[in-house]
Amino acid sequence: MIKFENITKKYSSRITALDNVSFEVKEGDFVSIVGRSGSGKTTLIRLLLLEEKPTSGKIFFDGKDISSIPEHDIAEYRQQIGVVFQDYKLLQSKNVYENVSYAMEVIGADPKEISKDVPNLLDLVGLTERAHNFPKELSGGEKQRVAIARALASGPRLIVADEPTGNLDPYHTKDIIELFSKINSFGTTVILSTHNKAVIDSLKKRVVTLDGGKLVRDQEEGSLIF
Repeated sequence: MIKFENITKKYSSRITALDNVSFEVKEGDFVSIVGRSGSGKTTLIRLLLLEEKPTSGKIFFDGKDISSIPEHDIAEYRQQIGVVFQDYKLLQSKNVYENVSYAMEVIGADPKEISKDVPNLLDLVGLTERAHNFPKELSGGEKQRVAIARALASGPRLIVADEPTGNLDPYHTKDIIELFSKINSFGTTVILSTHNKAVIDSLKKRVVTLDGGKLVRDQEEGSLIF
């Protein structure tokens, strides 16, 4: 599904964020990208989302070099990827239902489709009873659940989560990771960026470790080792 081939990203002659990184992610995989702050995790995600371009190397999605995607087709490409951030990025003026429905409106979903799918998504993340609450009325874990529902709104094949539990306590962290595992069990590919050892140890899934921009470890049932 995804192939990073000899990816290097330099911001200057002295700053190399990624150094000749290569690995593949198959359809339906759950892969955790781990490493210390500054190891290149977020840069890798930004490259996959076409927010930046590599200095050298190629990224393939379904066998297609994504650098060849025309500017006017990038939005369509990104619809295949649901993104979950550490700081939620919810619209404060919209309630839970509206935050999720807005994500569908943006991609041109039919109103009937929205009215059918949004309740299903809220049920999936356990927020049916919070549909009319605003972000300021939610706990951190609930906010992240809204963000996950919103990320699923376009029916993506891939979920990318960048430090999604960074602002959460252990209880809500466990809750969110279990939700990602549930989503993965339905066939959606998940790429999780984290430096949380407890999360990695509990998942017992593939772990790709970055250190100083280099890929130093790729384990099928990995642990967090720096």
